[in-house]
Amino acid sequence: MITIIDYNTCNVGSIQNMLRKLGYDSVVTNNQEKIFNATKLILPGVGAFDHGINNLKELGLIPIIKEKVNSGTPILGICLGYQLLSRSSEEGKEAGLGLIEADTIKFSLENTKLKTPHMGWNNLIYNGNFKLFHGLDANARFYFVHSYFVKCDSPSIISANTEYGGMFASAIEKENIFGVQFHPEKSHKYGMRIFTNFINAK
Repeated sequence: MITIIDYNTCNVGSIQNMLRKLGYDSVVTNNQEKIFNATKLILPGVGAFDHGINNLKELGLIPIIKEKVNSGTPILGICLGYQLLSRSSEEGKEAGLGLIEADTIKFSLENTKLKTPHMGWNNLIYNGNFKLFHGLDANARFYFVHSYFVKCDSPSIISANTEYGGMFASAIEKENIFGVQFHPEKSHKYGMRIFTNFINAK
């Protein structure tokens, strides 16, 4: 079962509605047993890093998520959920899930006319033939809203970059771990393709 982890950080209904529109059944839950039995995991989220990780702690979900991912279950982190895959964030003091070799840092936009949060539609610059972007072209646009971004130790896991005061890793792919800084559930047909590719990824 496709399992959307509900840890009180966002409206998970929009993700489930898009999956339903695509013909996929899913469950929204913070039940440990249901998450343990998931075949695919989606970790969404908006808001502060520490708030998100502490909610996962209080629900007892961190060990289960780590066990599932380390045993090969695919996971898609979205926005804050993507950032929580990293080791830490400049936004807070709590440790992240540490599932990718990366840290979350704040945009440094001094001497530019750009502001945070980075909000609105933007393109991706693909870094190769990664699973999540199969069938998408360079004109695909996605909706962003964030003030922090994931900085990876190695460029090898960065599947796409986006320009905003410099390049940042707008998506990563490492074996069964996927993360996107944008919101596919708000990105219309392009977001639908992201979900389809994730669900069909082997």
